[in-house]
Amino acid sequence: MNALVNDKGIEAFGRFEALTIDHRADQDAVWYAMHAQPRPCFSPGLLADIAAFQDRVEALVRDGQMNISYLVLHSRVPGVFNLGGDLNLFRQHIEAGDRAGLRTYAKACIDVLYANAIHLHLPITTISLVQGSALGGGFEAALSSSVVIAEKGAEMGLPEILFNLFPGMGAYSLLSRKLDARRAEALITAGRLYTAEELFEMGVVDVLAEPGEGEAAVDRYIKLHQRAANGRRAITRVREYLNPLTYEELIDIAEIWVDAALNLTPRDLRLMGKLVGAQNRLKATPPPVAEPRPSSSLTLV
Repeated sequence: MNALVNDKGIEAFGRFEALTIDHRADQDAVWYAMHAQPRPCFSPGLLADIAAFQDRVEALVRDGQMNISYLVLHSRVPGVFNLGGDLNLFRQHIEAGDRAGLRTYAKACIDVLYANAIHLHLPITTISLVQGSALGGGFEAALSSSVVIAEKGAEMGLPEILFNLFPGMGAYSLLSRKLDARRAEALITAGRLYTAEELFEMGVVDVLAEPGEGEAAVDRYIKLHQRAANGRRAITRVREYLNPLTYEELIDIAEIWVDAALNLTPRDLRLMGKLVGAQNRLKATPPPVAEPRPSSSLTLV
């Protein structure tokens, strides 16, 4: 377990099983790294940790206890940002016809994604640093940040269409705002991995870094942003005003996802099981923070 301890020796954020917190006071930034067990996916435990962390950040800032201007989401799992939804849990709920279980999980995902997308209703810039694979919900999580920084060779994609489903926790909403509906659907239905370089050319990735240089790229971005932070955040507010993302939109789309999930066939579930196996092979053993994370490939089917 990891906890952030401030200069006064008081635990500022509490303790988490699936997150490591790093306060970088010189940047007014808090970096939080995912390392869910036993699979590097959005397990209920990881989702609960992120929700609690977000609540604590909001309280610290609103109460004036800490200056936080940047939140950086990244991973401590070698070669993996996040492999997405807890497919093993999905399959259990689907096989049991458990609509309530699927709804509960979808809501937990949307709660943390929406909070990040609206930067906790605070003047905070959210950043995702992608090093390695970001699939399904992992890709959605990265997209929910104001800025996506990715290392060359990192791979991102939405494999859900391969087992006859779609990514229901924000992918369409977020991609259609970064691109447009036509290109968002093309990416969602492609069923393939895209490199960070390809996504940078599309405009999905905002900053491209050399392999192993992702953290340095985030540092540079923050320094540049700080020079005109007031103006840049105002521009973000304008963009969000013109094309707002609502919680209701995300919840309604998640309900469509639940309906679609309950319509999956045994063949679809077997294909989903192959991706569960891939998640199981990538164990969430955190390396030292300073070590670069190699990019990795993942066979979807």
